[in-house]
Amino acid sequence: MDALATPAQLLVGGLLTGLVFALVAVGLTLIYGVMDVVNFAHGEYLMLAMYATLALALLGIGPLVGLPLVAIALFLFGIVVYRVFIRRLLAGPPEATVFGTFGMLVLLQGLAQATLTSDYQSIPNPPFHGTIRVGAIAVSQATLIEGIGALVLTAALFAFVEFTETGRAMRAVAEDRIAATLMGIDVQRINGLAFGIGAACVGAAGALLMLSYPVYPTVGAAFALTAFVVVALGGFGSIQGALVGALLVGLLEVFGGFYLSPELKLVPVYLAYLIVVLLRPQGLLGRR
Repeated sequence: MDALATPAQLLVGGLLTGLVFALVAVGLTLIYGVMDVVNFAHGEYLMLAMYATLALALLGIGPLVGLPLVAIALFLFGIVVYRVFIRRLLAGPPEATVFGTFGMLVLLQGLAQATLTSDYQSIPNPPFHGTIRVGAIAVSQATLIEGIGALVLTAALFAFVEFTETGRAMRAVAEDRIAATLMGIDVQRINGLAFGIGAACVGAAGALLMLSYPVYPTVGAAFALTAFVVVALGGFGSIQGALVGALLVGLLEVFGGFYLSPELKLVPVYLAYLIVVLLRPQGLLGRR
């Protein structure tokens, strides 16, 4: 029985980890799918969301209650960044967005390190610190809530893109910007909404992560790197692909950390990434 419990425990842990990765990655893949822009500062938006959640917690507003506030704040922040910064970069060569968003990464990290301490900080008196047991499988309450919350929000984003008029407009812009313009779609407005929604997704992810993770100025780097791998595995621009890629990454990371070592847990992830890139460059569910 114990021999079967360990793989089952790892399977549950990997799936829950992957769901959180999915919520971080769907915002990145949405921005790329609509705007053809890779936002290298995506991880720093996660860092900002986690600090915002910490600030609300210090005011007595818990992460789950504060999640809508953080998501809305990041949505508005994303729209401002697009209108002030990204829109101008799109008028230049394709490399402009690469260097521009990377410069924003450095700027936000530097501001965080200059104005906040580099210490790891967690919310005081975190809720959901218990453990749920089902047979031989034990899952922390915080991890379970993070996974379920990420799944619900990812599903909500998919439904928005697939079944709403604005979502159809986003898909039209992603397919052909010129044709979308001729059909009367305001491409600049759709771009701004996509960037704002992508930021809101990572804002929600940051609020959920504060249930069990500490925050520090460079916390977004590790999550952003994993999100890029997830998006490449699933297929750039595919929300379903981001979910599939995130679950795969979560499982490989957890099983690799257990059967290899915690230091080598990302080796299976990057091996899978290389194999997929070589055999199917567009990703598992992406299109050429």
